[in-house]
Amino acid sequence: MKIRFLGTGTSQGVPVIACQCNVCQSTDTRDKRLRSSILIELDKYNIVVDTGPDFRYQMLRSHVTHLDAVLMTHSHKDHIAGLDDVRAFNYIQQASIPIYATATTHEALKREFYYAFSNTKYPGAPLLELEEIEPGIPLNLFGHEIIPIEVMHYKMSVMGFRIGDFAYITDAKTVSPESRKLLEGVKVMVVNALQMMPHISHFTLEEALVFIHDINPDQAYLTHISHRFGTHGEIQSLLPPNVFVSFDQLSIEIR
Repeated sequence: MKIRFLGTGTSQGVPVIACQCNVCQSTDTRDKRLRSSILIELDKYNIVVDTGPDFRYQMLRSHVTHLDAVLMTHSHKDHIAGLDDVRAFNYIQQASIPIYATATTHEALKREFYYAFSNTKYPGAPLLELEEIEPGIPLNLFGHEIIPIEVMHYKMSVMGFRIGDFAYITDAKTVSPESRKLLEGVKVMVVNALQMMPHISHFTLEEALVFIHDINPDQAYLTHISHRFGTHGEIQSLLPPNVFVSFDQLSIEIR
């Protein structure tokens, strides 16, 4: 299994265009962060987690030529706004794309992309198959078990996902004992760490590191990184040896 980071940033704390801070002015390509998303390559299948506003460019930049499924974490715009661009894969593959999400997220998608779900199909509208998932109940996707894991984004339920020894969690602020149990034994974990300062609905760096210590994976990667946090190099210097700052287009292999 290969994981490709399509984006590692967030809409939280986005600066004005003329910002002169060290992140915006950095020449390090690792500091150019699109909205958070990953591509999971399972055998010959491509699965994307979240289709944010940058989805189209992320697909082009990573030379993704086919898409087999989408896993949605939740319905905030920075995670769903690019869903319409799935239509390119509909056209190429001459098939609909399954969208795995909770019933609540599906309802939001039906509101936001109403034209894709109307009884009278508009020509060229994206072809989406809504497949409902529930926290803690595994689904079998292309011969692999995927476990949706609920985390809380303030008072909003968000789905993380575990596939074998890998887990992806974003937009978490609190994680229940039941959800932590589903992460036992995971070897590689991706988790959000928005910034140093306290935030009502996202892990800070300190909170993310405590969570990583509790789960105890072999390796952990930070994502959903705010402009306010700092540069890649600045953040990495604060981390223990087994924790890394992810960056756009980073690839990791999970064996």
